[in-house]
Amino acid sequence: MKSLYLECNAGISGDMLVAALLDLGADKEALDKALQSIPAKGFEYKISRVSKAGVNCCDFDVILDEEHANHDHDMAFLHGNDDAVVHSHEHEHHHDHEHEHEHEHHHDHDHEHEHEHHHDHDHEHEHSHVPHEHHHHHEHRGLQEVIAIIDATDMSAAAKELALKIFDIIADAEAKAHAVEKNAVHFHEVGAIDSIVDIVAIAVCADSLGVENVIVPELCEGRGTVRCQHGVLPVPVPATANIMQRFGFNVHLLPVQGEFVTPTGAAAAAALMTTDELPQSFKILGIGLGAGKRQYERPSILRALLIEDNAQKKTL
Repeated sequence: MKSLYLECNAGISGDMLVAALLDLGADKEALDKALQSIPAKGFEYKISRVSKAGVNCCDFDVILDEEHANHDHDMAFLHGNDDAVVHSHEHEHHHDHEHEHEHEHHHDHDHEHEHEHHHDHDHEHEHSHVPHEHHHHHEHRGLQEVIAIIDATDMSAAAKELALKIFDIIADAEAKAHAVEKNAVHFHEVGAIDSIVDIVAIAVCADSLGVENVIVPELCEGRGTVRCQHGVLPVPVPATANIMQRFGFNVHLLPVQGEFVTPTGAAAAAALMTTDELPQSFKILGIGLGAGKRQYERPSILRALLIEDNAQKKTL
């Protein structure tokens, strides 16, 4: 049996998962069709190749207009300069993506999962424009508003079901964290268009790969605190911790300061996971490497492996 193995040794976030699934062969045309149909504009997205610690990875970039810019990946903002651990040989960017030997240029848009761009030398990239509309800065959408957006997006029924499942998991986790009813939750980061794009993209990419068995042995998380919409919170943040508890994830704390598992990443892993047990012996059929944006001591790379269980193959 073929399975998708998510190796979260450096955590997991929405954009990392999208990139890893694209690198594994997810349908880019289905993704473009879905993202172009989202009834909330003001963003562009780009798929490119980047180098993380010398390893060639796929990068999924959502670029927002100025009204939607934030500092989710500004290391000094998140942790303070003392905790923004950067190797001396790496370039530090405003939105902290660890790029080596790749420079791409785009408009001055920022994104909660993204970084500044520079002129591209020799890496291929795809860039899709979506018409801009004016919105209030940092929309706070409720669950029903998010559901309406997902329902109006052009994707398969299975992808739509997965996207709604991810949002529902986050809504439950946020409701528990804030002691409110699920429908009373007003999303901040997750209700913003960049996170909606990430979750739609995860759902479309996962659906296009058609793998029903998903293995997530553990989630590796950092330590310390991180700044978010609600102030400075301990890592894992309450919503992420609630998801970890509810779905029984094996959690491994890294000896590194920083947030490696985001609520979106945890919710997507929870929605996809069917088991936490790897087969004793397997063959690797495909490899997808997704680049993260935050720049920590441990390079942010999510590896998605398409594997086949040797034991089950022998019994056929």
